[in-house]
Amino acid sequence: MSSEDLTAPLGMGKRRLVRLPFGLIGAGLISVVLTTALIWILVVDDPYGGEPFAVLPLDEVVEGITSQDIEVVEIRPTVGDDLGPNLRQQSSGDYLGPRYEMIIRPDGLGPEAPVTGLAINPDPRVSERSDYGFLPMVSDAGVRPLDAYARPIQTQFTSIPKIAVVVTGLGLSEAGTQNAIDSLPADVTFALAPYGSDLDLWMQQARMKGHELLLQLPLEPFDFPDNDPGPHTLLVSLQPTELLDRLAFLLTRATNYVGVIGEMGARFSSTRPSMQYLLEKLETRGLMFVDNGTTSRSIADEVAGELRMPFSGVDVVLDEVPRESNIDAKLLQLESVARARGYAVAAGSALPVTVRQLQEWVQDLEQRGLQLVPVSATIDRDE
Repeated sequence: MSSEDLTAPLGMGKRRLVRLPFGLIGAGLISVVLTTALIWILVVDDPYGGEPFAVLPLDEVVEGITSQDIEVVEIRPTVGDDLGPNLRQQSSGDYLGPRYEMIIRPDGLGPEAPVTGLAINPDPRVSERSDYGFLPMVSDAGVRPLDAYARPIQTQFTSIPKIAVVVTGLGLSEAGTQNAIDSLPADVTFALAPYGSDLDLWMQQARMKGHELLLQLPLEPFDFPDNDPGPHTLLVSLQPTELLDRLAFLLTRATNYVGVIGEMGARFSSTRPSMQYLLEKLETRGLMFVDNGTTSRSIADEVAGELRMPFSGVDVVLDEVPRESNIDAKLLQLESVARARGYAVAAGSALPVTVRQLQEWVQDLEQRGLQLVPVSATIDRDE
């Protein structure tokens, strides 16, 4: 004990400083902050994680619209390069697809109304008489057969991948044609064979069910004449006048179609002078051209791009091997193309096995996040 402690008055010893447990206090504060944050996450519903968002009040209620019909889109600062193919073309004033406001509906309703059937009589605005029958043409007001006969899209969400399916060979078999018309949904596109029987009857039945139509054009294959598409096949050796005469005959075999799709044609579609002449004539008549996807040598897409004419190409041929397992595998491939690119087009014949597999495949297509559309809706897609 020091001398200072002995001489200090009673009760007045040396004052000691209070030492606070700063480490313990700091740990307590951290625990309080973490506990508060945990309670906030569990109690407060903030799915945006604190990011700014806006809520827009809806002043009107639309009957028949549910929450599943509302699409959420992302807003980006620069949208010029992110627009879908159709929106991008429309924004530049260079959209080649059908103008739905020019469609004449048999029920007198506008294109936004539910489609239960399409007109079965040739539209006089886009038809002209010839020695062979009615030829498609562009009206004085600029209405094309593509505009007049296209099937309107009822609900289109730009972010949903779209698939068009073309079933070819209608009219070649009565049983097969009737089965396709009775079994497949209206958004499936049908292609009429120019040598089929009762094409006018099949056209009317298909259109009354709401199907968009194409006409098949027989084009020269590499192994012609061993493989002959028919007596009016378009050949690369034909003079322009003869080729034009054959084309006129083929185009009058049916009416109310939006365009044509090649039948065979590996040699013709890979020959630039012939392909350019054909597409020029089809473009002046207001038709779209669909490449059948059977040959990698085709330059149809390149020539169509140069001419700025409505074009689409088949990505997947479904029934090159007409077995259920092969067709199912091709349908899976089709879905992959659609999800990767946003659009995809398939073609298959009206064989019973093809129709049956398509009928099963489309049943839950929307639940898988895909939309079935007519082939005219795939014009101007990104390649």
